[in-house]
Amino acid sequence: MPNHAELILCTCPDRDTSEKIAKRLVEGRLAACVNILPGLTSVYTWQDRLETAGEHLLLIKSTRDCYPLIERTIRDLHPYDLPEIIALPVARGLPDYLNWIDACVSTN
Repeated sequence: MPNHAELILCTCPDRDTSEKIAKRLVEGRLAACVNILPGLTSVYTWQDRLETAGEHLLLIKSTRDCYPLIERTIRDLHPYDLPEIIALPVARGLPDYLNWIDACVSTN
């Protein structure tokens, strides 16, 4: 069975935003699971200035087919002008877990 799983990373400014996005993705069957990792410090350049911000990282487990709708959902709910949304293919994983991801998500 081909593997279509993706791990999508997204940083959020606070717990409320993180939970709102996570719940919308899982309830909408766009993600099988979303882990919220609080206490992240990001250092980056924005508008030619060095910035440091406390953030929460979302680890979104889904499939390639769901990515466009995940991106749209995050952009609709995220307060940043340019949210971090990065999708990584899952090269390998426990077959039963990857099958569970497939069973949980739907683009319909």
